[in-house]
Formats: sequence, C-alpha cells, structure tokens
Amino acid sequence: MTRVAAVDCGTNSIRLLVADCDPATGEQTDLDRRMTVVRLGQGVDRTGRLAPEALERTFAACREYAAVIKELGAEKVRFVATSASRDAENRDVFVRGVLDILGVEPEVISGDDEAEFSFTGATKSLAGRADLDRPFLVVDIGGGSTEFVVGDTHVRAARSVDVGCVRMTERHLVVDGVITDPPTEAQVAAIRADIEAALDRAAERVPLEQARTLVGLAGSVTTVAGIALGLDAYDSEAIHHARIPYEAVREISARMLTETHAQRAELGVMHPGRVDVIGAGALVLLAVMERTGASEVVVSEHDILDGIAWSAV
Repeated sequence: MTRVAAVDCGTNSIRLLVADCDPATGEQTDLDRRMTVVRLGQGVDRTGRLAPEALERTFAACREYAAVIKELGAEKVRFVATSASRDAENRDVFVRGVLDILGVEPEVISGDDEAEFSFTGATKSLAGRADLDRPFLVVDIGGGSTEFVVGDTHVRAARSVDVGCVRMTERHLVVDGVITDPPTEAQVAAIRADIEAALDRAAERVPLEQARTLVGLAGSVTTVAGIALGLDAYDSEAIHHARIPYEAVREISARMLTETHAQRAELGVMHPGRVDVIGAGALVLLAVMERTGASEVVVSEHDILDGIAWSAV
C-alpha cells in the first residue's frame, strides 16, 4: 500500500483525497475525502484573471488540507488544477501560493489529461460490473468545463469543452452583477445553445453515439442524483453508482431553472455553493442525455480525484 494525497482544484471547488492504494490489487482505502467550494473561477470567463478574493478562499482551503495531509502522513502528494487556472492570465500567483502552502507545485493540466484522470477514477470500480454495457461514456461536468471520455478499460477518445455550471451561469445569467433568479426563457435558451455547440465540438473527436453506458461525475450530477433519490441530506454512499433515469433528470433540470434561490437552498442535498449554479449544471447533463439517447445515468462519486490518486501511485 502507498499512502497518497490528491488535490483537485477546479473552477468551483477544491477537493482532497488521502487514501492507501495498492497498485498490485487495485484496492483503494479512503482515509479522508473532503470538498470546499471556493469559486476560484469567479469572473475568469469575463476578466481572464483570478480574483484576489477567490485566490484567498482557495489558499485558506489549501492551508486546511496541508494540515490533514501532514497528520495522516501521506507519502506522495499530487495537486492538479483544471479549467479556471488554465484560462487565467495571472495563474503564476496561484502556483506560487499553492507551492508555499503545500510544498508541491500545482500541475495546470490540459483538458485531455483531465479527461484521462476522470475516466480512470470513475471506471476502476465499475470494471467488474456485468450489468453495465461497454463502452462507457464518462461525462465530468465541472464549473468551467465538461470532459467527455469514451472507453472500455482504457480511453479511446476524449475531449474537454468550455461549458460548465459556473461558466454558463456567469456568462448568461448575471446581469449588472446580479444573477437572474429564476432565469428567463431567453437566458435558458442561450445556455442551451452554448451547450449544444459544445456537444458538436465534443462529437468531432469523441464518438458519443458508440457509448452504451453513461457515467456522470462531479457536483452537478451528484446533486441531481440526490434530489432524484429524495434524500433529506447528502449521502455519498446512497448516491455512488445510483442509476438515475432520463425522465427524472428532465424533471429536475426544469425545476432547478424555475425555482428561486431560496427554494433551491431548502433542499437538504444542496451544498450552499451550488445553489446558484445547479440549474446550468443540470441542463448540461440533460443535454448530454438527449444527444446520446441515454435512458439513464450511472452516477459515480469516484472521479478525477481518484484518478489523480492512482497516478501518484
């Protein structure tokens, strides 16, 4: 067993996994798994820069994670940064801050690398499932981007496109600095048009129509799953590998785009940091299911974070 720490810093959240991994057997024992919504990508789509307050929120989370990593005695640490830090002109400030706090330099990875990690993390625990047809289409709906990966045990094709729950919300729902709540029909249509164009770009490289099982990752998908399951509070064990039908996703997507902030915030499974962006995230998932004809989505709590951990081993 090798004790590793993996950090995934995305557009909306930063997450930590400390786990014991055995490369000989594929066994993974989680010691600590946590998430903090820091909204690192705040305003990046508009300004091209990481905001000072977003950087400070992220560095505060890094200090917390550094203490956990030290306490648990991880032998190897890998820190991966994704969409927001890829896009930012001042990402050197982010890199220096993380290096000072955690002692490792964040790797600002490409979208294709992000897709590889997501696929490994999501499918490692599905490999023995006889009830799931191959190939898999793994869809990781992040804050700034969405990754599409088709493969069996290995990746056949992958592409990252710049549609995510935060980016779509900031691009289409913010007017004079205020989020429209709930959005207008025209705003929803504009988000949908962006998503459809992104799906066209993804399909240029990834054979979406070949997929037999859709696997959905990240907070938008797991939140939709929690709502569909009628959970009073977030329960990762109940959500992991849940199979959510298309009709439930369609209904929840429509609901998230018509309810107010207060109504969405009352849902027990809803993280406060997702209240304003869940509508856009759910719409991405719905559009993917409609484009691929998927009758259900298999939800995975294992994702890019687990892939990063295995890459460190």
